[in-house]
Amino acid sequence: MARKTPHVSETPATQVLRAAGVVFSEHVYDYVEHGGTAESARALGWPEHAVVKTLVMQNERAEPLIVLMHGDKQVSTKNLARSIGAKSVEPCKPEVALRHSGYQVGGTSPFGLRKPLPVYVEASVLDLPTLLINGGRRGYLLGLAPAVLVALLGAKPVQCAI
Repeated sequence: MARKTPHVSETPATQVLRAAGVVFSEHVYDYVEHGGTAESARALGWPEHAVVKTLVMQNERAEPLIVLMHGDKQVSTKNLARSIGAKSVEPCKPEVALRHSGYQVGGTSPFGLRKPLPVYVEASVLDLPTLLINGGRRGYLLGLAPAVLVALLGAKPVQCAI
């Protein structure tokens, strides 16, 4: 079972959530380089489908956006572009993602971003009873209700999972 700690340390993400009065749980695991959601799910004993990854992408005009996707799924950039009215969408390079989000790849949270970015969420993520999402540091996930993604981030549902 996941180790739950009463409080790890503040990140921009936890500051935003606490300020908004959001109830969340903290889940710490030993981060493995390139382990992704498969590793965090295994370490914490959660289904990978309920571990949501935060992806920093950009459209054809290099305008950044965030996509929240199930850990065990990939983003169809073609379907995403069609859904959001863009000609194309592609992942940002790690250094570009850091510049836009303020977070290191592997520790990117959709909460507490360096600057406000449009957020899109795979529609079926909103059907989960609870999800785990990055808390703003490698090896640190937060458990919360999916409704928080829409309420706090204004996340727009899309269907782009493959």
